[in-house]
This record gives sequence, C-alpha cells and structure tokens, in this order.
Amino acid sequence: MGKGNLIIPGDYNSPLNIRETEIAIKFIKDNFETMLAEELRLERISAPIVVLKKTGINDYLTGIERPIGFNVTTMNEEAEIVQSLAKWKRVALADYGFEPGEGLYTDMNAIRPNEILDNLHSVYVDQWDWERVIKVNERNLDFLKLIVRKIYNVVKEIEKLVCERFEKLLAPFLPDEICFIHSEDLLEMYSALSAEEREDKICKEKGAVFVIGIGSQLKDGRPHDGRAADYDDWSTETSKGRCGLNGDILVWYPFLGRAFELCSMGIRVDKDSLLRQLDTKGEQDKVRLYFHQRLLQGELPLSIGGGIGQSRLCMLYLRKAHIGEVQSSVWPDEMVKICRENKIFLL
Repeated sequence: MGKGNLIIPGDYNSPLNIRETEIAIKFIKDNFETMLAEELRLERISAPIVVLKKTGINDYLTGIERPIGFNVTTMNEEAEIVQSLAKWKRVALADYGFEPGEGLYTDMNAIRPNEILDNLHSVYVDQWDWERVIKVNERNLDFLKLIVRKIYNVVKEIEKLVCERFEKLLAPFLPDEICFIHSEDLLEMYSALSAEEREDKICKEKGAVFVIGIGSQLKDGRPHDGRAADYDDWSTETSKGRCGLNGDILVWYPFLGRAFELCSMGIRVDKDSLLRQLDTKGEQDKVRLYFHQRLLQGELPLSIGGGIGQSRLCMLYLRKAHIGEVQSSVWPDEMVKICRENKIFLL
C-alpha cells in the first residue's frame, strides 16, 4: 500500500525490536567494513564533513542538488557540508601515497537537503566511501565487473552472517550471482517504462543487477540517471560500443516490492573524459578549480571508487520497511504518524 512517496507493506512487523536493531546495526557495520577492506585491499582513513567551496572537491551529484553552505568567519571563506566524497578520496589517494592495487575507505556522513523523503531516502546519508588506485590497463569494463563481483560477494557473505547471528530474521534471499546489463539494453527491453520502472522489472527478474553506463545520453535522448561530470567516467566507449565505465548495484527487495540501490560506483574520469564530460554538461569553467587542475596536470592517480549505503544495507539485512528504522534523521510529522500506525517505528 502506498501513501504518497511512502510504501507501507501489508501486515508489517519488524523481526527485531529497537534495542535488538541497534545491536544488529553495530554487528553489520563492524563486519561489513572489515570484510570489504580485506576483499579490496583498503585502509580506513578519516574524512571531512566540511570542505571549502572554492576547491571544487564537493560532490554536486546530478548538478541540481543544493549543498548546505556557510561562511567560516576566521578564514572568511565559503565552506560546504559534503554531499559525498567522490573527488576528495582521489585527492587523498595521491596525497597519502597509495599505489596501484591499494585503496582507502572511510565513514562518509553527508547532508542532502534536496532529497525527496521516502522509505529509502533521507536528508542524512551514511556511506562507506571507498577508492582504489588502478593501472591504465585496468580502465575497462572487465575490471569494473571484477570489482563489482567482489563487492557483491561481501554483501552476500554478510547477509549469511547476519541471518546466523539473529535467528528472528528470515533466511538469506539474495541470489548467488549478480548479473550485468547496460542501461541502453535495459531501455530497449522496456522502452515504454521509466528508468525507475525498468530497474524494478530487471531486479525482480534477476534478483541482483549491475546497471552499466549511468550519465550518458541514451537513444531516447535522456540519461538513465544523472551523474556529475567530474568523477565517474560515463562517456568512454567500451569494447562493445556502449558508453560508460560506471553503474549501480541494485537488488530486488521483496519487503517493499521494488529495486533497492546499494552502491553507486565506477572507474573515475581521466583527463580526456573529464574535459569531454564537462563540455557535455556545459561546465567548462570548472577546469579552473583546485581538484580539476590537479587532475589535468597529472597529479591524481587513475582510480575506481564508489559509495555503499550503510543504512541501506542495515535496512536490507534487517528486513526493515523504512530507512528511519536504522538511522536517526528528520521526517515529516505525517510520515511519522503513518509509520507508527503501521508498526514502523522511526529512530
């Protein structure tokens, strides 16, 4: 049953109470980040929640989201609360001396005030942001798929651990393998549907999907979804003639009856794709910014990276109906009321 942007599952009853949920959240986060770091050879580092506007390091997502900004009085500089750390991580790889095959991860906490609030979206975002140095010959679709499979294997292994540790939960439901499909092929399969509806269709059929090529214009004249011009490479053509070295990990979430995004990731722009994508977006003026200058001058390594939603994963593993059951945020009074009436208790 839907209530505007809110989906209310029929006869919902959370398997775990609030205190059990908090214990489970810590169990998930501790184990997931340890296993992810081992699988991708990542080291944990500290990350900022505030960056200076003039650096161009903040992530502007699809380009329409509004970051929260303020003046730092002592410095007389404009600062912004991060929306993600897509570009900051790449600078850290360079400045901290990471080599090919090595990488970093961090707890990323962000505020996205323009989010439309629903079961999966909050103004507060918590992710494991990760980034890894790659070689020139790894800037290809095969390597991207290799890393996607490694991440999905971690997702699967933690699901098993959680179900074993918390016996009230249902058995694991994620499929053993993740399938890959290009956004162009997905459009051809379901041309009458919106991008969101296409994701629902393919996820319900396959269970777990990596949608490739998000950001470039498709045959219908629109991208599958928006992406900034200066982090993921969505414009480089692959060996199969399709654009895009990035994508999203999606799974089918039966408790809400919809596709469920866990990770947005990709091989990052090099000099050529940065300039090409800035031109496509009409954002050529950004080349003067600190991050873009360092990239164009060859000071930043080639890399692959992404963000994995912490609350999203906790929600998935714990069979929750609303992301507010696993994170503390702000919600409209009407949403809180409807949730409470349907046994969905927001933290």
